Amino acid sequence: MALNPGDPAPDFSLPATGDETLSLAGLKGRKAVLYFYPKDDTSGCTLEAQAFNALTDAFAAADTVVIGVSPDPMKSHDKFREKYGLGFPLASDETKAMLEAYGVWVEKSMYGRKYMGVERTTVLIDRDGTIAQVWPKVKVPGHADAVLAAAKAL
Repeated sequence: MALNPGDPAPDFSLPATGDETLSLAGLKGRKAVLYFYPKDDTSGCTLEAQAFNALTDAFAAADTVVIGVSPDPMKSHDKFREKYGLGFPLASDETKAMLEAYGVWVEKSMYGRKYMGVERTTVLIDRDGTIAQVWPKVKVPGHADAVLAAAKAL
């Protein structure tokens, strides 16, 4: 089920780094970027995290919270965040309920083998909890800059 601009953002409550629990209700009144990625400490996911991290101050100036979401366990998130000095939280969805609600837990294929995994996707949510923009099948180079521009314009 693909989300579209104007749709209400699906509700969620997930454990996150820094012993936080992040929820849609907790984000109310702020703009939020949820970027969904397949796996901690892999090349593409590391580059994406570093790109968002480099813009942490600019996102804060745009009153926008950045949250990385993957099915990795909290222990993995904590190590990944510490290793790269990430200044934003990483949320863990080991049950995949939120990933499914946002339509990013999909069948993938590599070398002819089919498996379930996270499709790299970013969702921008407005202050009222409505989907403002969706970037499916993200290509990492330049992506964080495009998301920042959209957040500033919102």
